[in-house]
Amino acid sequence: VQLQESGPDLVKPSQTLFLTCTVSGGSIATSYYYCSWIRQPPGKGLEWMGAVVYDDRTYYSPSLKSRASISRDTSKNQFSLQLTNVTPEDTAVYYCAIDPAGGLDYWGQGTQVTVSS
Repeated sequence: VQLQESGPDLVKPSQTLFLTCTVSGGSIATSYYYCSWIRQPPGKGLEWMGAVVYDDRTYYSPSLKSRASISRDTSKNQFSLQLTNVTPEDTAVYYCAIDPAGGLDYWGQGTQVTVSS
């Protein structure tokens, strides 16, 4: 199973960040039901941001205060993250991860996103 994050590497403050995770070697529709986004700001630990699960329910970290939205497209075997009103504090390496049963078994390599004017 391989995951690849894609999206911009630079976003201006107050803009919306869109990231996509493309999954190959496994199906998010039939096997890997839990699709998560995690990030790691510079010098800090990993932060779980949220997930979309098998019935399209979504769960988010309270710290994101409704700025995050996660969705999936099973026809493309992809899932996406939208983060609104970004600030420099959203600068981080963003990872996607999937699992068949609620964990974080498989990860992408991560993509650096910098928020700066």
